[in-house]
Amino acid sequence: MTATLTGFRNFRFPVLVADIGGTNARFAVVSDAHAETHVFGSVETGAYADLAAAVVDTVLDHTSLMPRTAVLAVAGPVTGDRIAMTNADWVIEPRALIAQLGLESVVVLNDFEAQALALPGLEGDDIRQIGGGTALPHRAKVVLGPGTGLGAAAMVHAAGTWVPIPGEGGHVELGPVSEEDYRVWPHIERLEGRIGAERIISGAGLLRLARAVAAQAGTERRFAAPRDVTEAADAGDEIGLRTMDMFVRALGRVAGDHALTFLARGGVFLGGGIPGRIDTYLAHPAFRAAFEAKAPHSALLASIPTFLIRHENPALKGLASFARTPTLFAVELAGRHWMRDGTPAAE
Repeated sequence: MTATLTGFRNFRFPVLVADIGGTNARFAVVSDAHAETHVFGSVETGAYADLAAAVVDTVLDHTSLMPRTAVLAVAGPVTGDRIAMTNADWVIEPRALIAQLGLESVVVLNDFEAQALALPGLEGDDIRQIGGGTALPHRAKVVLGPGTGLGAAAMVHAAGTWVPIPGEGGHVELGPVSEEDYRVWPHIERLEGRIGAERIISGAGLLRLARAVAAQAGTERRFAAPRDVTEAADAGDEIGLRTMDMFVRALGRVAGDHALTFLARGGVFLGGGIPGRIDTYLAHPAFRAAFEAKAPHSALLASIPTFLIRHENPALKGLASFARTPTLFAVELAGRHWMRDGTPAAE
């Protein structure tokens, strides 16, 4: 039986929190509502057969704190008792985890829902503003995260609480707008006939875009990894520079679309594994120009700030905040909370 948010008050400590992405999984333990988060580090998902093995090796073998609850953020839609990840081979089975790890309960959220949970608490050195605009208090916020894929979520303030809104906004359609786009787009590899945002704005997308730029120019570049593209651009390579310019423009366009969709006057935040590595390119005018080019609402977009998330583990921060004070967030747990004895969560 699953639990709902109704009547829910507190998790049982210690709480294991985990951010499980397509490439890496990050773990921490919150021992009680007032304790600092104990971060245990990051491992590659491909290095372990399943989540339980990674938890034992990374956390349980290094602490005497035995978690009673696990709050997991998973890169994929949370549906049913078997949760297949979008860009990794793991299948998360909460009931099996309860038995394998001796837990009392498991909560599974979308990975960018966890990122959204962190947004109200990000401040100071946790973020760096890109361009103009001013964040308004208690207004909607959006987070976008190019990495293995392209995650997206929003955080909306309503009835005195924060409501995270997960989604699959990374797969919205992305078509050409500039003359250069129209020259390059025919060379971009499609998925079932379409080009979704993630096909370009992700690690694999950066390589895909670089191949398309090279093909359009009638040349070839043997980029094996995303960093090869940025290193080529840093060295002044024309294909690398054109690729990075198109990449940040595409990210700006999609960020602006999400800002419009949620009227995100609280700001749009860039997380994931890529933005922090391309901060010099995001600082170029191209990113904000694409973000603001939303006629007839360009003036509105110019007033909305964009931020680079600099916090090392924003998803873990969000999960830990939720674990400590779940009543501050209106998170629907129906269908996403499993108990050891099959009963709903105690108040």
